[in-house]
Amino acid sequence: MFRRTFTSTLAVALCASTAMAQDLPQANSEYFTAAQELLAERIAAENNTRPAKNVILFVADGMGVGTNYGIRLFEGQQQGMLGEEHNLPHDLFRHSALIKTYNINAQTPDSAPTAGAMNTGAKQVFNTINLDETAVFDDCSSEQPLALFSEMMSDAGRSVGFVASPSVAHATPAAVYARTANRNWFHDAPEGCRDIATQLVDQMEAGVIDVALGGGARDFAGEGVAVEKGTGRRPDGQNLLERIAGLDVQYVFDAETLAASDRSQPVIGLFANADMAYEHDRPDTEPSLTDMTIAAIEHLSTNEEGYYLMVEAGRVDHALHGGNAYRAFEDGVQFAEAIRAAQEMVDEDTLIIVTADHEHVISFQGYCGRGSSVVGLCMDISDDQIEHSGEPVLAADGLPYTVVTFGNGAGSVLIEQEDGTYSGSRPELTQEEVTDPDYLQQALIPMTSETHSGVDVALWATGPWAHLFGGTMDQETIFHVMHHAVFGAQDAAQ
Repeated sequence: MFRRTFTSTLAVALCASTAMAQDLPQANSEYFTAAQELLAERIAAENNTRPAKNVILFVADGMGVGTNYGIRLFEGQQQGMLGEEHNLPHDLFRHSALIKTYNINAQTPDSAPTAGAMNTGAKQVFNTINLDETAVFDDCSSEQPLALFSEMMSDAGRSVGFVASPSVAHATPAAVYARTANRNWFHDAPEGCRDIATQLVDQMEAGVIDVALGGGARDFAGEGVAVEKGTGRRPDGQNLLERIAGLDVQYVFDAETLAASDRSQPVIGLFANADMAYEHDRPDTEPSLTDMTIAAIEHLSTNEEGYYLMVEAGRVDHALHGGNAYRAFEDGVQFAEAIRAAQEMVDEDTLIIVTADHEHVISFQGYCGRGSSVVGLCMDISDDQIEHSGEPVLAADGLPYTVVTFGNGAGSVLIEQEDGTYSGSRPELTQEEVTDPDYLQQALIPMTSETHSGVDVALWATGPWAHLFGGTMDQETIFHVMHHAVFGAQDAAQ
């Protein structure tokens, strides 16, 4: 009876909404009708409350709301659109939230404790990974380890993997498997402490990590020792690749060996000596983030019990630190491609979460007309057409400016003088100059590396229990939703 009543009420609501639309002068607007269609979809939608078999956590390092906006326009304009009307795959997810990113002792967060919060359910200390609130940076004697979502999944018989475009020992991927008082102990650590690369091999030996794909070959071999893709940097002289070989874990090092890997066996892929290339500069021999994501899902899907996969587009963050919007957005487009590929490979039993660990001090200037290149000059609004006028907007100094600027960074307009003071003025800019992939956007405060920002980031989710995300939430809530989707819902169903 309730079901029939609900259905009837829904039908009446939809009919009333349609009738209302027909009576309004804006009824023929494509924007109005598109909103009506979306409303009807949302009214008819039902929440997925089945237990999650798989969880995929996508993290674009540094992709806050602003950076996501830039990536959206960049991809849309690459496809011949004005850009603003385009949607990234996760823009269309039904559930979203704003996420607070602060660390226990930092207003502006670091990638290590933010990623750690997502993997443990508790906030952490700046520059540390997966340790409790008593941790002291750079002091491993203070390490009090936290339990990891990856270990919980592994204990439940599920597979675990991660994909990352930086080194596999970098902060965000390390948060899936490691605990450390210093996120920079990639391949070296003080006596009595354990470096991150060694911990990865420990976790592969323990059967927690089944797939590890990214860069960082130098972190796994002794200093000066030649390995595929580079030369080792380990001061202890250990060759962790030899240890991996003894664990029956496949070692792959380029796109060809990854494609040929046995999907039924654990695998580690180290495709660069340090970080992998930006998508703009990526050689054909190096797999893309999408290639690695597809391979990881194929490997992990051989476990019928399910899996946890974390995918990080880490070089979005690196390009933003460098003040280079072009490469940040192009890596962001590759991130979107990886999400699309994953969506095609999974079903309604998979919880997909897309988010970032933090934002950057990126800014989008105005007032720009529709279709202004997001990596170009801000073009003026036209009075008689949708697209911009083709004439750049001028600032009070009489000079044009770019759509994207940074609050600080290497592109600062303030230049250090011989007496140590800073002064300067903005140079004349041309569209050809600023749309070059190597151009560094103008910034205010001079910094050798642009900084993170403490503002909220967005989260988008689809699949089992995705509706638990909403409003403004602390970052550690991500772990709790993932845990409930897999274990809480499973217990309730039994």
